[in-house]
Amino acid sequence: MTDFANDADPQTPPDDQDTPTPKNVALQEDPEQILKERDDYRDRLLRSIAEFDNYRKRIERERRELAEFVSFEILHDLLPLVDDLERALAAAPSGEGTAQTLATYRTGVELIYKQLAELLRKRNVTPIEAKGADFDPHVHQAVATEPSDSHRDNEVIEELRRGYRLGERLLRPAMVKVASRG
Repeated sequence: MTDFANDADPQTPPDDQDTPTPKNVALQEDPEQILKERDDYRDRLLRSIAEFDNYRKRIERERRELAEFVSFEILHDLLPLVDDLERALAAAPSGEGTAQTLATYRTGVELIYKQLAELLRKRNVTPIEAKGADFDPHVHQAVATEPSDSHRDNEVIEELRRGYRLGERLLRPAMVKVASRG
């Protein structure tokens, strides 16, 4: 028969009572030691919270500074164009201007446009080619349709506002008129 003496007799202590368990150890420790450990853990927790808060604030500050730096660069590059446009507006020909004056004025505005197009190109901004392309809702915004037998169904027949990409990301969709087969 199996010996169940230790299980059957509640007066007999188990054989492993001398082995310390975490509960037994905690009860045997000095209360001052327990309070010291508690204070140590609390101090560690408060330091970790403070370090994380400082980290979060530093990352936010660096993000703001980076955004400000990028804005600064693009705005700094745009200021000469603003100056040129102001000069063009100040020199705008009046109603009695000659054809030569109008041609000179147009040349000046074209030069400003070329500067702006070059600035956009340097910043990796590219125009979306729309006219003649098939309508793509990912890059085109259709604002009108027009029945047409001379165009394919869903072909972009007119670009009302040019769209742009910044790298591979859509910056602004092209606003277009689309052909429809009646």
